Amino acid sequence: MKERVQKALALALTVSLFVACAAPKQEDNKESREPQTEQTDSTPSDRQDDIREPEGSDSAFHLVAGERPTLLTAQMREETGVTPCVEPYTVASDLSNVENLGQFYFGEGLAAKLAQNGFVVCGGGGSEFFEIYEANRYNQIPNFVTVDSMMHTYHLYFAYLLKNIERSYLSDSLAQLSKRMLAASIAQYEALEGTEWEHAAKRNVAFFTVGAKLLDDSTVVEDYVADIVNYELDHINSAEGIDVSEISEIYEDYSQYVPRGYYEGDEKLEQYFRAMMWYGRMHFLQDNEDMDRSALLMTRAVAGDSEAYALWESIYAVTSFFAGASDDSGVCEYAPLIVEAYGDASTKDLIGNEEAFADFHARTAALAPPQINSIPIADGTDNVISGFRFMGQRFTIDAAIMQRLIDSNVEDRMLPDVLDVPAALGSDTALQILEENGSTAYAGYMDNMNLLREALGQENPELWSASLYAGWLHTLRPLLTVKGEGYPMFMQSEEWLKKDLECFAGSFTELKHDTVLYAKQVMAEMGGGEDMEIIDFRGYVEPEPEVYARFADLADATRQGLKTYNMLTADDEENLKRLSEMAERLKEISNKELLDETLTDEEYRFIEDYGGNLEHFWYESVKDSGDYVFPDEYPSALVVDIATDPNGSVLEVATGNPSQIYVVVKVDGKLRIATGSVYSFYQFTWSDRLTDTKWRIMMGFQVNEEGYYNQDAPIERPDWTGSYRYKYDWE
Repeated sequence: MKERVQKALALALTVSLFVACAAPKQEDNKESREPQTEQTDSTPSDRQDDIREPEGSDSAFHLVAGERPTLLTAQMREETGVTPCVEPYTVASDLSNVENLGQFYFGEGLAAKLAQNGFVVCGGGGSEFFEIYEANRYNQIPNFVTVDSMMHTYHLYFAYLLKNIERSYLSDSLAQLSKRMLAASIAQYEALEGTEWEHAAKRNVAFFTVGAKLLDDSTVVEDYVADIVNYELDHINSAEGIDVSEISEIYEDYSQYVPRGYYEGDEKLEQYFRAMMWYGRMHFLQDNEDMDRSALLMTRAVAGDSEAYALWESIYAVTSFFAGASDDSGVCEYAPLIVEAYGDASTKDLIGNEEAFADFHARTAALAPPQINSIPIADGTDNVISGFRFMGQRFTIDAAIMQRLIDSNVEDRMLPDVLDVPAALGSDTALQILEENGSTAYAGYMDNMNLLREALGQENPELWSASLYAGWLHTLRPLLTVKGEGYPMFMQSEEWLKKDLECFAGSFTELKHDTVLYAKQVMAEMGGGEDMEIIDFRGYVEPEPEVYARFADLADATRQGLKTYNMLTADDEENLKRLSEMAERLKEISNKELLDETLTDEEYRFIEDYGGNLEHFWYESVKDSGDYVFPDEYPSALVVDIATDPNGSVLEVATGNPSQIYVVVKVDGKLRIATGSVYSFYQFTWSDRLTDTKWRIMMGFQVNEEGYYNQDAPIERPDWTGSYRYKYDWE
């Protein structure tokens, strides 16, 4: 019986994951987007002369949104891998059978780990991933092309594209939408003043005044909402912690409004960050009738006005393309319910029609609740709370995993661990580490983990192609597969599986960093050259053909989706094509290596020149910063908070400067040492939300205000990374 119940729960979890991740495609409805013809009787206040009243804002409500917009067009390829058959080889304990050992000076400890595992990771990789590869080319040392370096390069371009789209398109669109919604809300308030709808309409005026004011400080504040607006703005700008919001009337974590990630330091992006965080987090509780009235009025204002809806749709579509769909109910869910309850009604028809509102309120109560809680809730309260969000933050697979593995689903576990994600995706190594650090001992942890592993172990292409965010995680999944007989010697050990976990965690950190504004964060219940002799220095590619195939698909999906909305320059399109082509070549080379075939001279030349390709993408991502840019000025190290303990701490994940990996590989039947760059991963709890600048200075990756590097880094890498790493005295 227990087994049948668990299988049923796993099936239900699979269905809910799919529903939350895969936003349905929006069909083009030309008729619904035509401006309304009936004019409103209300006019906005004379003090809002800078805001034009939306055409049709109080007209008959016609538009039924119903389906969420999406830009996704690319399909996942059917994977057909080769059967690895690399001839076994061994590494001498003194490395005497390695032909290019003389190119290196290794201490005893480093050499011992290299001989034992066939690889070793250590510090000294520079500030950016391409630096090692360019130094190798100059010094004629074989390159070891890593998955880490490719995933980091995608992060650079993903962040570069999203940042430019936000600055050039979305910020202005959000400002226009905010002004339009504010004008519509004022018109609604003036039409409904003195009725049972007055307070709800007033709340919306305050809500959109805050959003508009965050984007444009010159926005006029109506006298009747001034106190509410000032309260919210003071809390947002101070960003000090948890307090009751006068808009939502429930607790809000105002520390979330600290601009971080790449938004830090750019005034326009910081304004956009705070406004989108506001629209994404403010929660209008469904079980509160007056809040549901606000949600109804807000939905009418946006979905009944073709121009406002077009702005909302474009912002939602592009951001969901990058980060995924929201699991909160919003405009698309509420609009059809208004029509079902009220029919073709204008604002004045709402007054006194309590029977229709009761019908509407009952219908919103039947909507599916969100899966991820991102707001502070009292101990013993339902884990998630149903309601409405104007531009809700996005559901992600990893957040759904972590939500199932913290309080209240797992007793007293207030913060997750990054390794929860690969463990739920099937990594026994990650699960073993979690067992060793005590995570699995929490009551309910293993029950929920087993459900997650069963649900996520089923094939579900729609789940993994729902957004670029999901596609990024999907690209990393093959790293969790055990590499057995037929693979190169260095890939067959438990230590390599741990190294791959660090790659997963490092790339995951960059993904969370790039989407910190959009992805929901889980929260537990209240209660984270000179002339040189030419030598043979042919290199090697980390043979992960499935990773590279998925990477190519991800780059293609990025290009195709952004082209749909005309948000891709010719140069960016060419660069994304180049990324895809690089991944395809690495896939082909990986397959040859796994079949023990010799590469062509052209393929070896591609490996030799790999650093130049990486440097190209790094430069493209930072070139707008000035005429002369250097890696130490723009280090790869970054930090992001991914979970919150409402008792006063957050879970931070971070990357440091890249580490260097030495690997014994076989080229033409002979062993040689090749080297490349890999992630350096950190995970720790902290009292506030760190920015990249604070992280880089405190860890000595970047100079402080006095121009010095901090020599005493306060954070160590996780213990589980120590078995395959060698730590120098200066680290």
